[in-house]
Amino acid sequence: MTKHDEIVQKLRSQGHRLTPQRLAILQIIEEDGGHLNALEIFQRASRNMPGLTEATVYRTLDFLARKGLTLVAHVGDGRLVYESAARKHNHLICRACGETVEIGTDLLEDLYSRFYDQTGFVIDCCHMTFFGLCPGCAGKDQS
Repeated sequence: MTKHDEIVQKLRSQGHRLTPQRLAILQIIEEDGGHLNALEIFQRASRNMPGLTEATVYRTLDFLARKGLTLVAHVGDGRLVYESAARKHNHLICRACGETVEIGTDLLEDLYSRFYDQTGFVIDCCHMTFFGLCPGCAGKDQS
């Protein structure tokens, strides 16, 4: 079963329709594999859907994130980017130069266990962004 088929099945099993807009936006996010903001998604989707509005894209992105099909990442300066929920990772972003490094979720497994031990919460979806200084900028800061 393809990723597309899994998404269709998941939405339909929850009683949701797979509208052309949802399908187009999901396809853009899945194919890109990176971090796209809502405007970039709107621009790409509207090439094939001339009547598409930015409001529809924002509503669709919100819906897809609530359903766990996309992830929303805060990348600083109030900016949000969207990406596939199939790629489990987190981000390190340098506050000085903007360098972004993706880190696996395995680095946070001990933290998830501690959350569970202290609160009873089971972390089933996590997408975090950590801000700091990359090695190059941290070296400059210490000079």
